[in-house]
Amino acid sequence: MATSLLNDRDMDFMLYELFNAQQLSDRERFEDHNRETFDAAMETARSVAEKYLLPIRQKTDLIKPEYDGHKAHLIPEIKTAVQAIVESGLASATADYELGGMQLPSLVACAVSAHLTASGMSTMGYTTLTNANANLIQSHGTPEQIEKWVVPMREGRFTGTMAMTEPGAGSGLADLITKAVKQDDGTYRISGSKIYISGGDHDLSDNIVHLVLARVQGAPRGIKGISLFIVPKFMVGDDGELGERNDVALAGLFHKMGGHAITSTSLSFGERDGAVGYLVGEENMGLSYMFHMMNEARLFVGMGATVMALAGYQYSLNYAKERPQGRLLAEKDPQSAPVNIIEHSDVKRMLLAQKAYAEGALALCLFGASLHDDEKTAPTSQARQDGHTLLDFLTPIIKTWPSEWGLKANHYAIQVLGGAGYTNEHPVEMFYRENRLNPIHEGTTGIQSMDLLGRKVPMNNFAGYTACLSAMQKDIEAAGALPELAAQCEALSKAIATLDSTTKTVLGATQTMNADAVFSNSVKYLDMFGHVVIAWMWLKQGIVAARALQGQPHATDEAFYSGKLQAMRFFFNSELPEIYHWATLVSSLDTTNYDMQTDWF
Repeated sequence: MATSLLNDRDMDFMLYELFNAQQLSDRERFEDHNRETFDAAMETARSVAEKYLLPIRQKTDLIKPEYDGHKAHLIPEIKTAVQAIVESGLASATADYELGGMQLPSLVACAVSAHLTASGMSTMGYTTLTNANANLIQSHGTPEQIEKWVVPMREGRFTGTMAMTEPGAGSGLADLITKAVKQDDGTYRISGSKIYISGGDHDLSDNIVHLVLARVQGAPRGIKGISLFIVPKFMVGDDGELGERNDVALAGLFHKMGGHAITSTSLSFGERDGAVGYLVGEENMGLSYMFHMMNEARLFVGMGATVMALAGYQYSLNYAKERPQGRLLAEKDPQSAPVNIIEHSDVKRMLLAQKAYAEGALALCLFGASLHDDEKTAPTSQARQDGHTLLDFLTPIIKTWPSEWGLKANHYAIQVLGGAGYTNEHPVEMFYRENRLNPIHEGTTGIQSMDLLGRKVPMNNFAGYTACLSAMQKDIEAAGALPELAAQCEALSKAIATLDSTTKTVLGATQTMNADAVFSNSVKYLDMFGHVVIAWMWLKQGIVAARALQGQPHATDEAFYSGKLQAMRFFFNSELPEIYHWATLVSSLDTTNYDMQTDWF
């Protein structure tokens, strides 16, 4: 059976037809690039994926990291694969030239990463975390910290982590107790425990740079008293040479449902005299700095979930085209040959659902990446601010919608294969397990929903919310010139009106009702907003496809664009109507969840 990772035609559509990546070459930062260099980066990623990641994908899933009481052990092929990613330049694709990066636009880098993620999402975790760690230090650290820590991470000699979660606090960062004590030399001694630290120990690099949230002795309680520290596994001298082991110890490994290539660790800081840490920025500002990395990680999560959905869809599509089984209901002759299962209407339904979820999510993630490019490189300050406002608003949706509905796509991929999908002879069950973490880490679905409804919507006098609705309205107006999209324009306009009415009702209730009661259905609000946004993404794709079909394309492209329009219709007909039930639940201020008593369970 074909083992193609992703649909290259669809990726070209997204990059060049939907988001016009080529125009980014007009910006100073990307002036050395053009479609040829973008395609070359994509081809490099595909080559690395097929040579180093795809052949070991099943092995990394079956052979989990081991802990010998002192350190973690991985299969050696993971180190080879990570080194190949680093040597290709793809580990720091968006970084500055002078730091060893490729200086690609985020839009292109996001697409380029897809082949690597599809073939080894958890292996890619080492490089994506390192890149995000380096980006944070580069944005908030001193020149000396950039030279000592960022440069080696960009070169692949060091890797990086994000150490936030504690056994007694979990997602409640206000309750963290890891302590930092300032020393006479300006360093700090860190003591405490962190859990679920991805990539917290391994032998893939010379050093590991932990970014650790801790509370300086005497700092205020709550999130206002949190600071951020660079805590290396090994000390580094002024000459860049590695020194003695810092007081950071691996306490054990967690055994996960999926994502086995990357270690999930319990780390102990300061079992002896305290781990040496270096303050990033100012004291008590740590959480605001860490959000730089967390928000970047949330975009990675959304894209990772999307790629797992795309990979499952591509695999189950290939399988359905080649697997003969059964006959159509209209065929009465039992001697007739079985048809390939893709001919059955219910299989088409499941494939359409996967296509609608996965390609809708891909458009959303790449749209987010394009907003990041605008935020950093748009030609005017107003355009940069607009990019920031809309991206900041959409981040909870970009993180969460692909995580939840990409997982549903993987559910359908397994179902398409039937019994074969439940076996590890096929990768679709692995895709499901790999994807199942995404609704949990970097802020659970519940946390993201409260962030969206309680903070992002009303923030700055509804600036992000208004910008999002205005952007949707502009595309509805553009689609209005295409008669074949009239039904979708009407449906999306109605959905936006319902969303707006629901938003005003629930936020108005916060003036008179208990906040816990008002927000008890916030996840359904997030589902509703996410579905409206994905319908918008499909309308954007529908505009491009409908216009392309007017140009009488050749048969292959005609089929491609027709498929886009059909998937758009599926989402509008089968998925978007769900929002009206959710809107009723949220706007009626239903308190069934809130009113449930502990001893009634």
